[in-house]
Amino acid sequence: MRICLRYAKSKDEAVEMVNDGFMKMFMNMHKYDRLRSFNAWISTIMINTSIDYYRNRIRKIEMEELNANHEVEDSENILSHLNYEDLIKLVQKLSTAYRTVFNLFAIDGFTHEEISEMLSISIGTSKSNLFKARENLKKMLADAPISDQRKINY
Repeated sequence: MRICLRYAKSKDEAVEMVNDGFMKMFMNMHKYDRLRSFNAWISTIMINTSIDYYRNRIRKIEMEELNANHEVEDSENILSHLNYEDLIKLVQKLSTAYRTVFNLFAIDGFTHEEISEMLSISIGTSKSNLFKARENLKKMLADAPISDQRKINY
């Protein structure tokens, strides 16, 4: 559920992803390699299920293309002072495209090349969506009332 919540827009959407993931898991149980970690196998299934869900939704929305080359700014880590639940609440407010690329790059550790292959988008679009996701997160943090910036409850 924690994995799917990162990719979902809402808890209901995450529950749908989890259900789909468990269905895939049970249908493919015979493919499980007992030499691998069971948790890692389930995590992979849930990430891939979330990406599949994203691909189905993305057909209905228009992806934003890269207009200019954006270099990703890694110098400022605006999320370092948030706890996990606060981060998830903020990430869930991002658009589907931004949320998916942000999760794959910043949380799951995939490269832009890998993301572009997974989502069938250009590397530039992946970089652009990550840049815009970070900018949106910065804006959300800046717009939060000062009393809420230490503990964000959305």
